[in-house]
Amino acid sequence: MRTEKAVYQDAILPEHQGNPLIEALPMKQGWENVMGSFSNYPDYSEEIAEHPDPLIRDEYLNRIEEIRQPLTDYEACFRAVERAIKKGYSAKNPLSPTTAQFLHYLVDEKPNIEPRTGFFQPKGDGLTLIGESGVGKTSMIEQVLNYFPNVIEHETYQGQVLEFRKQVVWIKVDCPSNSSVRDLCEEILSTLDLTLDREKTKAARTIGALIRQLEQCMKSSFIGMLVIDEMQNLKFKRTGGENNLLRFLHRLVNKLGVPLFFVANPPFEQSLFKELKAARRAESGYHHTMSVLARDSASWNAFVEQLWQYQWTNVYTDLTDELNDDLHTLSVGNIDMASRTYREAQRLLIGTHDERMTSTALTSGNAVACGLSRQTEEVNELKMVISLPKGKQRNVHRVAKSTIKTVDKTGDIMKPQHPEFASQLIELVGSVDLLSRIRNPDLCQQASEANNPIDYLRAKKLMLENPLEEL
Repeated sequence: MRTEKAVYQDAILPEHQGNPLIEALPMKQGWENVMGSFSNYPDYSEEIAEHPDPLIRDEYLNRIEEIRQPLTDYEACFRAVERAIKKGYSAKNPLSPTTAQFLHYLVDEKPNIEPRTGFFQPKGDGLTLIGESGVGKTSMIEQVLNYFPNVIEHETYQGQVLEFRKQVVWIKVDCPSNSSVRDLCEEILSTLDLTLDREKTKAARTIGALIRQLEQCMKSSFIGMLVIDEMQNLKFKRTGGENNLLRFLHRLVNKLGVPLFFVANPPFEQSLFKELKAARRAESGYHHTMSVLARDSASWNAFVEQLWQYQWTNVYTDLTDELNDDLHTLSVGNIDMASRTYREAQRLLIGTHDERMTSTALTSGNAVACGLSRQTEEVNELKMVISLPKGKQRNVHRVAKSTIKTVDKTGDIMKPQHPEFASQLIELVGSVDLLSRIRNPDLCQQASEANNPIDYLRAKKLMLENPLEEL
């Protein structure tokens, strides 16, 4: 949790001026400056790449995990969050009689006496981000949110002592798997307690009392945005619990004016289409669907060009279209899988006779780094999604032409002697579903019982007359 002392800057919009909640937020900056705060490029030294000790160079591979490069999707998401927070705060100036009445009375029990500045009018937006696992949703959300402090501490504003002391700019919670309003309320309360560094709040016993308790806590802490991750847990059944949870969430927007940011995997958008009467609420501030990066996208090429510079093999291999294609195919456009594949490919090469980066090395690195991920349904589905430029599609398991002598430096006599088969063998050794891959475990027994076992194996394509042509 990051807590900062309030530093007030004049607001841009006249209607925002004089509002300490808005003027204490980070000053609006151009995208290039914002992008600089999102980025992290660890130091790289060519001297280390030339170090004679492979263990030293192997250690530097850990720096690849620290690379952070904002993609083109980041700007729209960041600006939407920035707008939503300011819009929500614009109706909650703590120096206004309107806000004083809003804080003092329960949402449904405010008196009919209108303050001189008018009744409270909520201005909460709904934001929605949807994308498959591994496409970078979490990384983007974390970097965007971390641009803003969690808590801003106030003391005086323009010579006036403020009655409140802490402003919670944002909190992030997970949607409960059982769609329980109580569980979500308690999670929000617990997160607020942790954010404000205070003792745990004892939750009220009844749902009604708990909701009123939470609303008062959220109002008094001036929450700027509530982010709810894992919204795909919201699955509609006949119990009606999901509808109750959605009604509660939209009450936060409609009554408290708290911007809500939904983050989910598909098919959450289908739930919005079918069940949410006010679906426009979920996209009033921002709606975006993230997908894996296409091979010819500017984001992918910018990322790979930056990643490729972190090369600690003793021979620097230039990035070619072929290597770029192979890395994209192996990682299905997933930047995390690409980073791990590239890192482990180098780890396999460092200390060998030939440390040049090749397609075979990338394939072997992918088998080591992503052996489990590449077997999941999500990755198989992503393989169907990505589309390479025409004429550049390649088979991941093709035999790459390479002069690399070995990618295994253990000296084990049982290691694969043919690097073109190394990645497949590494994957099989570490496979958790080996038995399920064997289509017919009794094949040899069946062949022995056949009249002509050789012809039987030929028919099953297990005995080939000319394997180089047939494979």
